[in-house]
Amino acid sequence: MFLLLALALLVVLPSPWGFIGFGIGVVCFAGEVMYWQRKVRGRRAVVGAHTLIGEVGTVVSPCRPTGQVRVSGEIWAAHCESGADLGETVTVIGRRDLTLVVERGSSAGPSTDG
Repeated sequence: MFLLLALALLVVLPSPWGFIGFGIGVVCFAGEVMYWQRKVRGRRAVVGAHTLIGEVGTVVSPCRPTGQVRVSGEIWAAHCESGADLGETVTVIGRRDLTLVVERGSSAGPSTDG
């Protein structure tokens, strides 16, 4: 953002002030880059099958009891004890290695009955 501001100041302001404004804008741009570099440096991306637990997907290959489901735009191997037909909606409730454990229906989840 500061880089665009610096370029605009270079074009808009008269001769000596345009260069001064450009220099200040470039310094601010460098500070902005350093700030964001520090802010995101230590973060790790959260990836893997464990991040899909609770997500809703669609069956693309009948799960009787194993098949395939599409979750978050990716096709995964799936295991469904109750079975699920092509096109049904399933919810990911767990995983075993790289196979997702799914249940039929989008509202599946842990029971809260006492």
